[in-house]
Amino acid sequence: MTPLSILDLVRITEETDAKGALDNARDLAAHAEIWGYRRIWVAEHHNMAGIASAATSIVIAHIAAGTKSIRVGSGGIMLPNHSPYVIAEQFGTLARLFPGRIDLGLGRAPGTDQMTLRALRRTYEDAENFPQDVLELQAFLAPAVANQRIQAVPAAGTEVPLWILGSSHFGAMLAGELGLPYAFASHFAPELLLPALQIYRDRFKPSEQLAQSYAMVGVNIIAAETDAEARRLATTKQMSSTDILRGSRGLSRPPIDDIESYWSPTEKAEVMRKQARSIVGSPETIRSGIDALVAETGADELIVVSDVYDHAARLRSFELIAEAAGAMSAPRYRSSSETIVA
Repeated sequence: MTPLSILDLVRITEETDAKGALDNARDLAAHAEIWGYRRIWVAEHHNMAGIASAATSIVIAHIAAGTKSIRVGSGGIMLPNHSPYVIAEQFGTLARLFPGRIDLGLGRAPGTDQMTLRALRRTYEDAENFPQDVLELQAFLAPAVANQRIQAVPAAGTEVPLWILGSSHFGAMLAGELGLPYAFASHFAPELLLPALQIYRDRFKPSEQLAQSYAMVGVNIIAAETDAEARRLATTKQMSSTDILRGSRGLSRPPIDDIESYWSPTEKAEVMRKQARSIVGSPETIRSGIDALVAETGADELIVVSDVYDHAARLRSFELIAEAAGAMSAPRYRSSSETIVA
């Protein structure tokens, strides 16, 4: 079966503060490793009242400390916001604390708006250095060489696995050229999924980290006992996406019975376009949706967003998804030296 992983948004809701959101993420991870999920990632977002994962490396440490085996990582660190040296120090430290369990997914987008970029002391032009920054970061995580005067301590030698994240062709090309695993954000950019995967596979060059291409596909999946209940739970995500179109990034809202009363026809069309590959429904619906997605894309792994308001219902959604997909042990991708790296 195709391995399943989780992208957790660490949502702050109208009933849960930031600490509650962080503890819920940790609790989800503890359940997820029992249910057979391979990894759980959290993303770097800034100046968003409803997301508690801005200090991404700290959130990863919190989750990893509450689990035993599941891989924990970033989906992703927005590298243009940071010095590669500092990210190497942070993730190298995580790798020393939780050996063999840390992933470092890297994105090129800022993950925020222009005003917040200024607060971060960054500009949009910093993204132009992304390929060089990835290589610099990779070098700091590699074993130190003789007479190397600048080392990332304690990161040197940890060789934390790097991933390239993307929602366009750029990331696909870069991941292929560098021989790194690639994760595509089709949970919000579905139109470019197939061409991006083709570009990645066509351009892939084996590397020390990875012998053959490995593509992970992001997908919104919401599961419940019935299709109708799952569609109701999905209104939380639909309202959040509508609010973003309106320039509002507030707290996560509880589901509603009539989503048509919330959005305009134009807003509905745009939200449904961004969520075109979402799979929402009962276990039977989820199973057929996952099978179709994997058959169409050849995905080596799926990373699931299940943006459900109530924590207990979210846990149940992920449990049903795992059951529907048969998300138990599956082959892992191997490096060119044939050692398992994920």
